[in-house]
Amino acid sequence: MFIFDAHADTLSVLAERGEAYDLGTLKDSHVNLPGMRKGGLKAQIFAVYVPKKYCPGMALHAALKMVDIFWRNLELYHEFLMPVLCRNDLRPGEYSPRIGCLLSIEGGEALEGSLANLRILFRLGVRALTLTWNNRNELGDGIGEGERASGLSGFGCEVVAEMNRLGMLIDVSHLAEKGFWDVLALSKAPVIASHSNAYTLCRHPRNLTDDQIRALADQGGIVGVNFFPKHVTDSPDNCTIEDVVDQIMYLYQVGGSDAIALGSDFDGIGSTPVGLEDVGKMPGLIPALEKRGLPTAVIEKIMGLNLLRVVNQVLPERSS
Repeated sequence: MFIFDAHADTLSVLAERGEAYDLGTLKDSHVNLPGMRKGGLKAQIFAVYVPKKYCPGMALHAALKMVDIFWRNLELYHEFLMPVLCRNDLRPGEYSPRIGCLLSIEGGEALEGSLANLRILFRLGVRALTLTWNNRNELGDGIGEGERASGLSGFGCEVVAEMNRLGMLIDVSHLAEKGFWDVLALSKAPVIASHSNAYTLCRHPRNLTDDQIRALADQGGIVGVNFFPKHVTDSPDNCTIEDVVDQIMYLYQVGGSDAIALGSDFDGIGSTPVGLEDVGKMPGLIPALEKRGLPTAVIEKIMGLNLLRVVNQVLPERSS
C-alpha cells in the first residue's frame, strides 16, 4: 500500500532539540526514521512551521534553519530517504527502498512580503506553502481572526499566481474561509487542505464546511485528514482511530473517493487518537476502513494515491 502523509511538524522538533538529534536518533516524537519504516510509509510532506516569536523580522531566518535540517537528514540517510522535487519522482508501481520527502512551508510569514523569497525557497526544494497559520500575515487572514477575517491580500493573490507558475502545492489549511474562496477562484491547479477535517462532524474553526469540501473535490484537490483529537471529534478525550475513520467516511460521502488523503499533523499536536499514536501505527487505518466496507481501490486512494495524483499534477516537470 502506498502510504503518503500530507503534514508532519517533525522539523520543528529537530530544530528545538538541536544538532545532536536527527530522524534516525529522534525519540519521544510521532515521526522518526524507524517509525516511518515500520509503518511502511512511502512519502511524507515535512512542514517548516515558523513560531510567532520569530515574526516579524526573523521568519525567513528561522525557516531556512529548518530547510537546512531537512537537507542534512536526507544526506545523512540517503539510503532510506529521497527528495521529491518534480513530477514522477514518486512511482508507486516501482519498488524503491527510499521514502519520498517533500518540503513545505507552514505560514506565509517566511516570505517576508517578497516574491523573490518564494522563488528562493522553491530553488531550495520547497514545493508547498500553507498560506497562513491561524493569524493574519502579508498574504491574508488565518482562521484565528474570527468573524473579522478577510480574504487574500493583493500580495497573497500574487503568491497564488506565482506558485501556479513555479509548480508548488497551495495549501489552504488554517486559512480563513474568505481567503479559501479567493484561492479556489484564482488557482489554475488543484489545491490541498493538508491537515483539515469536516466541520459537520467536529465544530472546530480549523475544519471545512461541506461546501468547502465539495469545492476542493470539484477542483481536483484533496483534504488531508488531521489526527488531532480536538479537530476529529467533539469528544476529544475519548478519541480513537474509529473517530478518524468517521471523518474519512464523511469526506467520502461529501467529496467522493478522489478528495481524501491523510494529513496526520504528527509532531504538531499535543495528543493523538488511541490506535494512531505515531507514524508506525498508520497502517492500522487499512483494516479499519475495510471493516466499513470500502473496496481496496478506494482505500489505496485514501492512504496515498490521491495525494500522489495531485503532487504529480502540480509539481514542475523534470528539467531536461
